[in-house]
Amino acid sequence: MIIQLGNFFFRYRNVIFIFLYLLLFALSMELFGAERWGDKYYFYPIVFGLIITISGQLIRGGTIGLAYIIRGGQNRKVYADELVTTGIFSHVRNPLYIGNILMLWGAGIMANSLLFTLVIMPLFVGIYQCIVLAEEDYLRKKFGQGFIDYTKKVNRWVPSLKGIGDTFSSMKFNWRRWLIKEYGTQFVWLLGIAFILLYKYPDLIGRDQATRIKYAVVCFLVIGTYYLTIRFIKKSGRWK
Repeated sequence: MIIQLGNFFFRYRNVIFIFLYLLLFALSMELFGAERWGDKYYFYPIVFGLIITISGQLIRGGTIGLAYIIRGGQNRKVYADELVTTGIFSHVRNPLYIGNILMLWGAGIMANSLLFTLVIMPLFVGIYQCIVLAEEDYLRKKFGQGFIDYTKKVNRWVPSLKGIGDTFSSMKFNWRRWLIKEYGTQFVWLLGIAFILLYKYPDLIGRDQATRIKYAVVCFLVIGTYYLTIRFIKKSGRWK
């Protein structure tokens, strides 16, 4: 049952996650309120949220830059052409999903949303758990004992930092692959951060509507230019 549910979530994950991501902007009780944290209460969700969400992106970047794993699926079904156990995958089996969870969790804290942090985030984690179980079922059937041996040595969710320095020093970090594989995720993530700051914290730039619109346009143009630039480089084949 859980495997079937995981395959369902995997098939429709893009639609489901976008809908849940938009709930960052839903009305909610605050995690940090002025009555307890003072007039500068917004400092705490912004700083804590940024630290966590950037950590998630760095984990994804480190994973992709060292040893990329093709888990995008095929025909919207779980698929893998090889069993990758090197790089960050030698320390934890699902570093990309851990990165996603931290990015979303940090964004929820930045949004100062009790709803997103305490309700939506556990839902995200539950969905990822189902997807991972479905992926593991596929990998076990395809790679057999090789995958079983891997699961005995490497945890599903809790990273082992033993030897992490050797992992980075022994492998070349491919920053071009990081940008090419990650620019779409970064585009959505950076836009989310920008609009959280503009929408949730109008006092940072002033409550004047025209000013906020101006900043929103500038953010969209800068982030959009980054997206289009990396996309052009990818399509041109310059960074193979």
